[in-house]
Amino acid sequence: MGKQYLGVKDGRLAECPNSPNCVSTQTDQSDKQMEPLPFHGDLNSTKETLKKVLQEMERTKVEIEEEHYIHALVVTKLLRFKDDVEFYLDDSNQQVHFRSASRTGYSDMGVNRKRMKAFADAYYGYVEKEDRS
Repeated sequence: MGKQYLGVKDGRLAECPNSPNCVSTQTDQSDKQMEPLPFHGDLNSTKETLKKVLQEMERTKVEIEEEHYIHALVVTKLLRFKDDVEFYLDDSNQQVHFRSASRTGYSDMGVNRKRMKAFADAYYGYVEKEDRS
């Protein structure tokens, strides 16, 4: 298990820790795996769609935005824990990889998985809406 980091190294987001408070599209830990999102158009339109969904999420602020990477900070509702949500826009494979992890604690009671499931649903909702127009 390597040191935790934010960002992308060699085309990969950080591995999830052993604790059950993280999900990722790039982890080898089957209980934490989620499916990457497909690109919606080109890199820029995909990034704009990601940002639209992030803007609609409560207690969420984009901290870093780079050409192929977005890092957002989410503050949980009750205990005000800080969670990191990262997106890596993999241009060559036309996929959006993501990682959502709690900064503290051990178990997150499934919060990160629920958050990213809701995020994916909202992302697909935008894609469908724009494809119909």
